[in-house]
Amino acid sequence: MDKKSSTLFMTAIVKDQPKKGFSIQKKTMSTELKEDEVLVKVLTASFCGTDYHIYTYDDWAKNRLKLPLTVGHEFSGEVLKVGGNVHNVNVGDVISAETHIICGHCEFCLRGDGHICENTLIIGVDTDGCFAGYIKMPAANCFVNDKLMNPLHLSVQEPLGNAVHTMGHFDIEDRDVAVVGCGPIGLMGVDVAKAYKAKKIIAIEINDYRRALALELGADVVINPLEENVIQRVLEETGGKGVDVIGEFSGNVTAIEQAFKYLKPGGGLSLLGIPAQSITLNIADDIVFKGVTVYGVVGRRIYDTWYEVKRLLDDNALHLDKIITHQFALKDIDDAATIMGTGNCGKIVLIPGSDDYE
Repeated sequence: MDKKSSTLFMTAIVKDQPKKGFSIQKKTMSTELKEDEVLVKVLTASFCGTDYHIYTYDDWAKNRLKLPLTVGHEFSGEVLKVGGNVHNVNVGDVISAETHIICGHCEFCLRGDGHICENTLIIGVDTDGCFAGYIKMPAANCFVNDKLMNPLHLSVQEPLGNAVHTMGHFDIEDRDVAVVGCGPIGLMGVDVAKAYKAKKIIAIEINDYRRALALELGADVVINPLEENVIQRVLEETGGKGVDVIGEFSGNVTAIEQAFKYLKPGGGLSLLGIPAQSITLNIADDIVFKGVTVYGVVGRRIYDTWYEVKRLLDDNALHLDKIITHQFALKDIDDAATIMGTGNCGKIVLIPGSDDYE
């Protein structure tokens, strides 16, 4: 930091070209803050599927992003400075952050549904993100952590919140549950379902590595949809009735269409995965006459989900050490992206090094 000019110097991971890949750049940041902002030194960040979409520059990224952009949205960090109207966060606090910056005054925010705020901005997507040495955040988005917590667990609370929101919307205690898609958040979904005392957890995933992780986390049954008839197998595992609750994390069109076939009448389906194409549903037979409930999951309920995440972590109810399978230095982002692309990983945590602040 240049104290005279109040300027920070940092390494940042930037999407600046409309093609596959990231750039590693030296950037500067002013330490001047708005009244409601805090300045945070990034301690850990984690690699999300959204970041991989940005890395590959798929159709979603092409239609959503305005380049150049510092990427990354899952992080923890140490508060270095606070704005004049900040009262919930102090210098020296170690925080994790809600990545959806909401307006606080639209219809949805005012009625307590800030997770669907019509003016939402997502860091690392709509504004500069956290794959960098420092970031500024609204103080309202910061959640203070116990400094004794495992540092590797801190940045993954945001995606964990997605899993908690998805699996916790319907009551799953002593019920049969399917988790569709066991990427990092789906694996967290398995872990959350176990913590919530589901009777039977059926994990559906094509990748061998991730099916093995799902078993290790407590799934009772794992199904490879490339080798088995998913509908038939789920019905066999549930006495022909189907599962009570489905957490859909894959976004796969076929997987979603199949899910409606093995959802028990009166059951609930939480959808977090985003399909790239339209899906075909028999609305009459698979929704109306079965009396099922379909719930769309957007991020985390602000801020109820965060309090539930904290409770689960405080109770040692989860197994994040098993879900976090890889660590990379921030500067080795290309290696992290390569591993992510294989699917042979759980959650990947990125750690800025001292050389990132030169």
